[in-house]
Amino acid sequence: MSEPSAQALQLQRRPTISDSFRTWKLKLGLEISIFLSHHHQIGFIAHSHRLRIRGVRRRMVNSETPRKRVAFVLIDGLGDVSIPRFGYKTPLEAAKVPNLDAIASAGVNGLMDPVEVGLGCGSDTAHLSLLGYDPRVYYRGRGAFESMGAGLAMAPGDIAFKSNFATFDEKTGVVTSRRADRHFEEEGPILCAALDKMKLPSYPEYEVRVRYATEHRCGVVVKGPKLSGNISGTDPLKDNRLLLEAKPLDNTEEAKHTANVVNELSKEISKILVAHPLNKKRATEGKNIANIVLLRGCGIRIEVPAFEKNHGLRPCMVAPTKIIAGLGLSLGIDILEALGATGDYRTLLTSKATAIANALSAPVRTCPNIFVPGEDEHKPGVSDGYDFGFLHIKAIDDAGHDKATVFKVKGLEAVDKAIGQLARLLWEAESAGPFQFFLCVTGDHSTPVEYGDHSFEPVPFTLCRLKDYVGAVGGESVVLQTSLDTFPLPTVEAGDDLSDYVAAEEEISQAGRAFSGDSVWRLDEIAAARGSLGRFPGSEMMGIIKKFIQLEL
Repeated sequence: MSEPSAQALQLQRRPTISDSFRTWKLKLGLEISIFLSHHHQIGFIAHSHRLRIRGVRRRMVNSETPRKRVAFVLIDGLGDVSIPRFGYKTPLEAAKVPNLDAIASAGVNGLMDPVEVGLGCGSDTAHLSLLGYDPRVYYRGRGAFESMGAGLAMAPGDIAFKSNFATFDEKTGVVTSRRADRHFEEEGPILCAALDKMKLPSYPEYEVRVRYATEHRCGVVVKGPKLSGNISGTDPLKDNRLLLEAKPLDNTEEAKHTANVVNELSKEISKILVAHPLNKKRATEGKNIANIVLLRGCGIRIEVPAFEKNHGLRPCMVAPTKIIAGLGLSLGIDILEALGATGDYRTLLTSKATAIANALSAPVRTCPNIFVPGEDEHKPGVSDGYDFGFLHIKAIDDAGHDKATVFKVKGLEAVDKAIGQLARLLWEAESAGPFQFFLCVTGDHSTPVEYGDHSFEPVPFTLCRLKDYVGAVGGESVVLQTSLDTFPLPTVEAGDDLSDYVAAEEEISQAGRAFSGDSVWRLDEIAAARGSLGRFPGSEMMGIIKKFIQLEL
């Protein structure tokens, strides 16, 4: 890293959280430690008495108060375990991520269990927990999230499914491949159009809506009377298993009736797909045919207090992954348009970063348009901007599921580059407008490449003021030199080896030191354990963020 500029040195001379720690220790001769209270507050304790650090106070609200806004970056599947080929480092430890390290060096850190200790959770339940909604209370299946994110409007009483185009042996009843094709971007919308508004012969009073999501996925919504979300699905969850029948999960007449409706839906979908010319073409080309849609995660639209009402922050989100977008919509979060952003390896991270930066910087910059389920056209976003910008990045989770060890390292480096772009755009806005920005980075769960699935390991969490990040990264001149050019996610060639790379990173890690905040100077699973936030459940995350941005140092 280059020598600190004059701007960086000026920032270094400003009081920091660490300075406050040292001041109190010298003044009182007492051991001060930061703690999390049961009310999700950050405080300081000396023996048994709570103390308020000199120079840290709640900012009084007045006309000159900067607008405090948070850029929240969630790296899906961020956490991992030690990899022997990387010298028993995790992919995050092995990666060269100077911007993520600067955020950790500039702020407060900890390890977070997205829901609870020892629970390997899905992205949907984890996101609910992190955003302050207990999944044990509010979770009603992921089908509604997937379908709303795909663009299907849902009303109370509708049911929805998270669905896969799959390959089914009609003679044996066996699902030979749960994913007909991971690259289904051209054909998926065609088949969805053929299924949309299909009729059920025995149940003509029901309306069926189908919309393409991503890869092999689609959203399916059923509208009509006396439907229940309390049924099982048809997805066997593994290849080469029998297609399942939907079953009621309680003894109500609604659940029994809904299971019958869904079983007929499954059969009628298969009839339409088998006869579709696109599948005949795929068969002649030797490709898997998509002759069934697996229906799972039956759910209803959840009814919850809006995010803004709960937290006092106007939220927006960039989330091309449909299930995350649908979850956001369910919480009253606006979904921003970001051209070229996808929920897979083809995504343009710069587009995502720019959309969040513009939304947080409005009205200095023009706010992006927002997505509305059930409508073909996007609508203008909030003209004076948002307070909480949620940037979701999916590709790292995909790397874990695909057991793509080297790609996860290189993918994290690409994410780091995009975060540098986000920081530059926000710093330009903070320098020119009435803003004070904060950067927060974490994950929703671990997806270790050795496992190929979600696990219960905690994830690192880091939070800082943007101006402290600027100092930690080397000063304003370094930030403003960050290129804003778009870039693709990296490719990995057969035989790529990162052994030299990991050794060089080891030398860097030995020379690091914290810029401000706590004693952590890197973002990884091991370093975060030394952070001042300790280990905490995801349900406390929003409380930590809200308390942190209220502090004035």
